[in-house]
This record gives sequence, structure tokens and C-alpha cells, in this order.
Amino acid sequence: MVDLAELYAGSYRRLVTSIYAVIGDLTDAEEVVQEAFVKAIAQPGQLSGIDNPEGWLFRVALNLARTRARRRVVFDKIMRRTGSPPVETPDQSPDHVALMAALRRLPVGQREALGLHYLVDLPVDEVAAVLGVSVGTVKSRLARGRSALAQHFTEDLSRVGGNHD
Repeated sequence: MVDLAELYAGSYRRLVTSIYAVIGDLTDAEEVVQEAFVKAIAQPGQLSGIDNPEGWLFRVALNLARTRARRRVVFDKIMRRTGSPPVETPDQSPDHVALMAALRRLPVGQREALGLHYLVDLPVDEVAAVLGVSVGTVKSRLARGRSALAQHFTEDLSRVGGNHD
């Protein structure tokens, strides 16, 4: 049997960080991770046969985040039709804004792989298991994601006269 209190204490921050990297909204990341834990608490038997409970929680939280994103798109369309623009929440630092903008440009698979590997420190084989894809797919997504981020930031530096000696 999985000790949910221990699992929560050991993985909550990593899960929030990885979901945040994928969706770009800290509040939503915290909420979907909490919802994932609620699902685990409501049906504790679900985790009993799972080798990687944290991976299961990540997948549940990611699915919840995707559902929220789809609903938000519909809600935003309705709000625009009524003449009310969607509410934007301000980001903190310029570096944060730049990173989140760059991550949002990436395909979801690349964001997920980068977040799990670099922010949660999962090895490539565990990222593959969590995402339900092959190790080769994860390696490809990581390489493409790193390349896209490097290109994005190189372009930004050249636009602002990035002559940094």
C-alpha cells in the first residue's frame, strides 16, 4: 500500500514544478496537482499496483490541466462574444515571462519532456514511462525542445542587440 502522506511530501513540489513548466500557470498547476492527490485519496487502491505512483499522479494532473485548457478556450470564446475580454494574470519577472513564452511556443510533448527531465530531474526512461512513449521519442523531444529554446533565445538576443562580451 502506498503511503499517500509520504508520497505527497516527497513529490508535490516536483509535480507542481513539472506541470507549471507545461502549462505556464502556477495557480492552475497547484490546483490540478491537488486534484490528482484527491483522486488518489478517494481511491487509494488505484496506486497499489503501480510501480511509479508519482508518474501516475503526473499523468492525472496533466489530463486535468488539458481539460481545464479546453474549457478555458470555450469560456474565452464566450467572453469575447459578450464583449468581455478574458482576464490575464500578470507574470512576475522578465526572465519568467521570457521562459514561459518560449515554452508555450513548443509543442506539448516537448514541454512535457523538458519539464519532467530538467525540472523534476527524472531520467529519460522514467519520462518515457510517465508519458507513455518510447525512450527514443523522449530523447527526440528533448533534443528538439532544447534546440527550439536555444533558437528562440538567440533570436531574442539578436533583436535587442545582444552584443554581450
